[in-house]
Amino acid sequence: MSKKRLTWVDVTKGFLMILVVIGHYPGELDFPLAKYIYWFHMPAFFILSGLFFKPAMEKGLMKAAIHKRFMQLIVPYLFFLVSITLIRYGMEIGSGNWDVSWYLNDLWTLVIGGRFVRGAYGVFWFVTTLFFTHLFFLWLTKTFNRTKQFVLLAIFYTLAHFESIVAMHVIGGKPSEAAQSIPMLWNIDVALMAIVYFAIGYYLKDIWMQVTKRWMIAGIVVSVTAVVLDSVGMIDYRLSMKFLRYDHFILDLAIPLSFTIVLVGVFQRITARMSLGWLRKVEQHSLSIMYLHIFADIVLNDYFTYGLMGFTAIGLFIPIIVSILINKLLPNGKLLLGGFTPKKKSTPIPT
Repeated sequence: MSKKRLTWVDVTKGFLMILVVIGHYPGELDFPLAKYIYWFHMPAFFILSGLFFKPAMEKGLMKAAIHKRFMQLIVPYLFFLVSITLIRYGMEIGSGNWDVSWYLNDLWTLVIGGRFVRGAYGVFWFVTTLFFTHLFFLWLTKTFNRTKQFVLLAIFYTLAHFESIVAMHVIGGKPSEAAQSIPMLWNIDVALMAIVYFAIGYYLKDIWMQVTKRWMIAGIVVSVTAVVLDSVGMIDYRLSMKFLRYDHFILDLAIPLSFTIVLVGVFQRITARMSLGWLRKVEQHSLSIMYLHIFADIVLNDYFTYGLMGFTAIGLFIPIIVSILINKLLPNGKLLLGGFTPKKKSTPIPT
């Protein structure tokens, strides 16, 4: 993969991370920006993750692949989960909360994770879902031929929509409350949908690596049409992977894919002319930004008043500073930030 292609991937992920921060702005906006961000930003992350997937076909590679993903995803997950929780509990004790039952209930919720944890842990579900999506796809590509893989992916996609129907229409209520009525550790069930987006990144690698003008035009047409139809009230499309909200069997593929195609195509063309190093810097610290941007606002919003721009700046700069400090000051700081690199086996020199 060429340096130019790596650049556009980093830049695209950096931009998507900014959208993640904006999407969690707690205030009201005149333009339904968050709604349109949720149409594609999480599917785009899974698509780009699938782009770099490598099957573990040879004997012994499966264990190494699982270990690598565990170290890159779950170790930082546990580090930030414990760190934020300790700070939260310190704040609770400082405010006079000595209710043991409250702490036990909170700890149990954190163990379950996924859609059951809110507030400071609002984005934690993505990491566990990505981890299990990777594991399931490793199993899928190792066990079945390409035709059976497609059949199983279609079944997973259908099951995801069936679960959404149960949550949204049978259980009813707010999407978050309905989804929480379906018990599931670490949002593993969201992998039913995530694996489809992940697979699209993997199987259509040639298209993603160089989005042609024809694909760009198609993506723009579908994206603009969807926004126009939504703005005039002809459709009311919403997508929330965390809370199992999949509104339409066809649009749940068409809309996220069209927006992602446009986004990737635009950044491929821009990075061919300029580096956009600041977006690459955001991507380099994306793990800390994802884990800390909501918590940074929770800590600071009692002392400062700020709008969307201030919220976004805080959600980016403070996690970046924390990320740099972790890397420089803590033992194995790079590992805690997901920077695990497997040791290459040395090849014996023939005598």
